[in-house]
Amino acid sequence: MRHRKDTLKLGRTAAHRDELLGSLVSHLVLARRIQTTVVKAKAARRLAERMVTLAKRNTLASRRAAVARLHNQDAVAALFEQLGPAFKDRQGGYTRIVRLGQRLGDGAETALLEWVNFVPQPKAKKKDKKEKPGEKPEAKAPEKKADKKTEKKAAEKSKAKA
Repeated sequence: MRHRKDTLKLGRTAAHRDELLGSLVSHLVLARRIQTTVVKAKAARRLAERMVTLAKRNTLASRRAAVARLHNQDAVAALFEQLGPAFKDRQGGYTRIVRLGQRLGDGAETALLEWVNFVPQPKAKKKDKKEKPGEKPEAKAPEKKADKKTEKKAAEKSKAKA
């Protein structure tokens, strides 16, 4: 029987699994959204929610515990400075898993793991420059630069008026 054995093994040794989950959560903190398999996302979600709980406490001991699990100073700093205060009033449920479908290579089911307060920014549109083959784009006229003498004279006039 598997009573009270809730660790997702992920087909790895304990040390490899800890490093994998720490890396996933570090990237989640820095990028705000990661794409992975559903099983890894479920395993990483548990660690991510625990790290946010540590960040909400914001003590030296909790910061050291986060560094011990994530092994990434930048991710821990972002966690404690941005995510902890952002989730101050929320009592759990900091992440969501959005299923994406099967991966083409091996058929594994993929998902997005993201923070619930994450709002993706729209991508900037590319400017379409339709040029005919063989035509050169028009060159911009160079801007005329004022002489140093005229700039000094203008500066002196503005000082004299003031």
